[in-house]
Amino acid sequence: MNKNIIYVDHAATTYVKPEVFEEMRPYFTDLFGNPSSIYSLGRESKKAIENARSQIAYCLGVHPTEIYFTGSGTEADNWAIKGAAYANRKKGKHLITSSIEHHAVLHCFQFLEKEGFEVTYLPVNEEGLINPDDLAKAIRPDTTLISIMFANNEIGTIQPIKELAAIAKEKGVIFHTDAVQAMGNIDIKAKDLNIDLLSMSAHKFYGPKGVGALYIRKGVRIDNFVHGGAQERNKRAGTENVAGVVGMAAALKLAYENLEEYNRHLRKLSDRFINSVMERIPYVRLNGNREKRLPGNVNLSFRFVEGESLLLMLDMKGIQASSGSACTSGSLDPSHVLLAIGLSHEIAHGSLRISFGERNTEEEVDYIVDNLVEIVGKLRQMSPLYEDFIKKGGQ
Repeated sequence: MNKNIIYVDHAATTYVKPEVFEEMRPYFTDLFGNPSSIYSLGRESKKAIENARSQIAYCLGVHPTEIYFTGSGTEADNWAIKGAAYANRKKGKHLITSSIEHHAVLHCFQFLEKEGFEVTYLPVNEEGLINPDDLAKAIRPDTTLISIMFANNEIGTIQPIKELAAIAKEKGVIFHTDAVQAMGNIDIKAKDLNIDLLSMSAHKFYGPKGVGALYIRKGVRIDNFVHGGAQERNKRAGTENVAGVVGMAAALKLAYENLEEYNRHLRKLSDRFINSVMERIPYVRLNGNREKRLPGNVNLSFRFVEGESLLLMLDMKGIQASSGSACTSGSLDPSHVLLAIGLSHEIAHGSLRISFGERNTEEEVDYIVDNLVEIVGKLRQMSPLYEDFIKKGGQ
């Protein structure tokens, strides 16, 4: 990475760790066989996939036959939601999700609404948390699927998944969680948490892009999503991304082995950043729960500041951050997550997401804060709203 760049957008994507890349390398060059071929080169690729499947299953505390590889976390979400909805539509067409899901989930439910399904979108409180009582009240006799993200990609809030999944199990409803942002940050054991379906993506935990996985608990009915071949035990067609799958397993194994130390490092950086910003810049709001959040995620709203201008000026200083989900970075609309937790359009537009990674340092945190103080000050000087606010005595 360019030494002049401070990268703090790990919630959008991470680099591939060198040791992960080295495990992937042979499957780009020498061990390039098609896993469906019966000769030795193909069998080597097939063996690598099954070893990776076992590694990922071990991390999740599930059986290897319950892990299916996909091309992304988005595909895994689509497969889980559409597959479960269609497979169980004779039982009922009522589905439940939350108002702050990633668009990979929300757009699935919006699509299913056009297909005749009915969807309940659960609200969240001002910290982005779902009330389990709201879920219990929303379940009906014709409810077949509940999909609640494990941790929010924008504000970092971690949901009470164990409690929510227990409610679903008691009512006999399939429970899916989009764990794309949580994997690699939280020790998730799917069976212990009563999770039926779980989506993940390698590039969020220092693995390669273009590969994900879906955990499907044994006995859960789910229709196929991609058709064309017999790969993944006739569940997901398409020649497997062998190198990607190997890299995903290697990255997740490393993440689980170093989870406690990694989280301690991220919390130290996040706490230093939050405390410094709150001390030095007025009229700032921390979005999400301070404690029940991903350790490296910080989402702040700066009043009287436009988020896009803030990002561009930070970029000029070599600081690469975001205003929210990378999948919607081209949109001029304020974040649906920030609106759902009660922010006005004006304040939501002035938001910044900083997501730290393992290479970030305390010196970088101080550099970012120093520049934020200067940039926010300049932008507010140009804001007529801020000028009026100050003239009225800051009321």
